[in-house]
Amino acid sequence: MSIKRHIPNVVTLLNLFSGCIAVIFAVHNNFIVAAFFVFLGIFFDFFDGLLARKLNVQSPLGIQLDSLADLVTSGVVPGIIMFQLLSLTVDAPNYSDYSDTWNSVFHWQGFKLSVIPLIGLFIPLASALRLAKFNLDEDQQTYFKGLPVPANTLLILSLPLILEYQNSDLMNTIIINKWFLIALTLLSCYLLNSNIKLFALKFKDWSFKNNAVRYLFMLLSIVTLIVFQFAAIPLIIILYIILSILDRKNIN
Repeated sequence: MSIKRHIPNVVTLLNLFSGCIAVIFAVHNNFIVAAFFVFLGIFFDFFDGLLARKLNVQSPLGIQLDSLADLVTSGVVPGIIMFQLLSLTVDAPNYSDYSDTWNSVFHWQGFKLSVIPLIGLFIPLASALRLAKFNLDEDQQTYFKGLPVPANTLLILSLPLILEYQNSDLMNTIIINKWFLIALTLLSCYLLNSNIKLFALKFKDWSFKNNAVRYLFMLLSIVTLIVFQFAAIPLIIILYIILSILDRKNIN
């Protein structure tokens, strides 16, 4: 058995391992460390496919394993983070404290679970559907149909990072608002499974003519990150969608 054909799968498993660690930290409200391990997982996710292509060892196993890893790193983790953020907005008590309110759906032996934060768990469901559809769709080789799961993850992860580092009362007020978070959750679920065609950052060659929109997107993203820091991430996602729609005729 050739060792090299297992190398991409090992990298994929490192993605899954990073996602599992991120889950632990997200459950304990340590969003910054959780975000770090998600970024690490996305890094591994990028290189497993690249290695598979370079080593010419693509396989159906690798495709399925990649989606399973992505579901944890880029599906479950952002879902938990949104759940925790929504819990803050409804002033949900600690789950070790008992409270009998209209918002309680389960309570036993001092345990209480609120309804509204559960909306955040729509993200893992939508991500699972997106990944399953992607695996069955043979057209998405040079473009994406709907927002890629890692991109949606970056969008959700930007929220706690903005709260932690941007030091903006306006941004904090917007983010810690249950209606904003619910709307963003539903919008992200829609974008994940929409039919909007979005360009992929895959270069067939390095010519500007064939990759103008990619170079423009990368340049604007760098400038936006420098100017707005973590608040740039939602803007970059919006920019990505707008440029894809404007360049629709070249996406195939």
